[in-house]
Amino acid sequence: MDESLKTIMGFLETVHPYDGLPQDELARVAGSFSRRDYAAGEEVYHAGEPLKGLYLVKRGAVEVLEPSGGIVSLLGPRNSFGERGLMRDGLAVTTARVTQDSVLLMLPVAEFRRMMVDHPSFERFFHRGRGGEHREAELTAQKVERLMAHEPITVPAETPIRVAAGVMRDNRVSSLGVTEAGRFAGLVTVRDFTNKVLAEGLSPDAAVAEVMTRDPVVLPPSALGSDVLHIMLERRIGHLPVVENGTLVGMVTQTDLTRFQAVSSAQFVRDAAVAVDVAELAAVTARIPRLLLQLVGAHHAHEVVTRLITDIADTVTRRLLALAEQALGPAPVPYLWLACGSQGRQEQTGVSDQDNCLILSDEAGPEDMPYFAALAKFVSDGLDACGYVYCPGDMMATNPRWCQPLRVWRDYFAGWVATPDPMAQMLASVMFDLRPIGGEPALFRALQDDTLAMASKNSIFVAHMVQNSLKHAPPLGLLRGFATIRSGEHKNHIDLKHNGVVPVTDLGRVYALIGRFGAVNTRARLEAAAEAGVISPSGARDLIEAYDLIARTRLEHQAQQVRQGEKPDNFLSLSDLSDFERSHLRDAFVVVRTMQSAVGQARGARS
Repeated sequence: MDESLKTIMGFLETVHPYDGLPQDELARVAGSFSRRDYAAGEEVYHAGEPLKGLYLVKRGAVEVLEPSGGIVSLLGPRNSFGERGLMRDGLAVTTARVTQDSVLLMLPVAEFRRMMVDHPSFERFFHRGRGGEHREAELTAQKVERLMAHEPITVPAETPIRVAAGVMRDNRVSSLGVTEAGRFAGLVTVRDFTNKVLAEGLSPDAAVAEVMTRDPVVLPPSALGSDVLHIMLERRIGHLPVVENGTLVGMVTQTDLTRFQAVSSAQFVRDAAVAVDVAELAAVTARIPRLLLQLVGAHHAHEVVTRLITDIADTVTRRLLALAEQALGPAPVPYLWLACGSQGRQEQTGVSDQDNCLILSDEAGPEDMPYFAALAKFVSDGLDACGYVYCPGDMMATNPRWCQPLRVWRDYFAGWVATPDPMAQMLASVMFDLRPIGGEPALFRALQDDTLAMASKNSIFVAHMVQNSLKHAPPLGLLRGFATIRSGEHKNHIDLKHNGVVPVTDLGRVYALIGRFGAVNTRARLEAAAEAGVISPSGARDLIEAYDLIARTRLEHQAQQVRQGEKPDNFLSLSDLSDFERSHLRDAFVVVRTMQSAVGQARGARS
């Protein structure tokens, strides 16, 4: 087999939906792809241009831009782009530009269309999700049903204008649907009351039918955001009724569009950075579920989604530190606030508690501790108000044990490494995920380097950490089934956190310890382990791909809950997955268990 073809096949085997193709079909598709090399800053295509095919990022990074120049998404390896234009009229609806030297693979148009016809799994994937639902981040690609205000307010046509105005005021809306014989007949807005009632001197006791816009332009829930924009711009209107079978089911306003477009991590960071108090910060973080929905809907890689969400938590934390210093005065000695847990690893999702600590300069004395106790309480209370609930294990800077001078922290780590009892293992596992957030980073650099060196040389400690990493098992049952939760609120569900991502997180921590890697992000640890030869190339590839699938499934589950108005959690019902998805998820869990077995038998590490 040609080496380049073999290389492309090997890559495609790690990319969904190609990973499910028979070998002969995979070989055909791999032979159809051509390699394209791009330098940083080069355009792949421009909005409005005919597309040459479907693009797949093999190495590098690509930004996708709206015609107006706004960023739609940032794509990395294994992400595809260009499919939306191919599935419409063949013209690019966005502009794609590489942001660093990149290698892309391009599948010609004819081959893409053949695959869409011949392979249902391929067609389902590029229609973005279960049930053929198409989800994209940019406004123009959103279904109207996801933009509109649900449960619109209506009044009968004979309602007096005065009463209708009161209904608007009480419900804080700027428009009402008007019905005749129970069916949608027209629309009345605040502007109608201003221009047709006040300006014309019409009696407020007249029927609202006299000032409504009869038979206004409407859209069905299945229309796209682009339809809304085009109609509003062309007709210069700010309200657009959504009607289905003669019934008003929603309303889209310019405010709705503005609110949707404002949902970006950069906007969150900007808003958090200038918040004047905890209430404003809480208002920012209350919008995170919608950001999660948008990022997942855009099919960003899971490590991008969790990084962007964690960036918001970091900004909120730094802002709370600044507000604390405003209230308490300058710190008496240098300090460093660090996060551990999911925030430390930059892996936060829609469900997060807080795990943090304070390292103080060795100049700190007993007289300085009340200040830092007050600072810790201010920040932790603020994080809790923002939805980052208190750590149930009290792993927070408010616990005096975790608010200490650097010399005490050195003693902590030295003691845990020297005496790796179960408590020491647990504490070390948490603290190996530390990441500086605000303050003086120099307080941590030497501590991290020295601790990694000391711990990796202690074979007994490493062995205990390996054993600790095996405590969370993937949810695998007999006969190719799953081991679901047997009782309680989440009976017949699987825990995608403790039995899904945590086993991989634990493995990544062990690999980082063996290889003395400073990275705390799980995927970065796995990649570093592969590069350093701590695990075999094939084992690394399989584990990374398994982790990607498990983490992505977890995010998609949470996004689906947000879409349904539910609070996101980590408990997945297998009935929510197709047979195809269940099969691949189980295969991913098998990979994790295999790698656990390897590291447990000292076969997963190389000297």
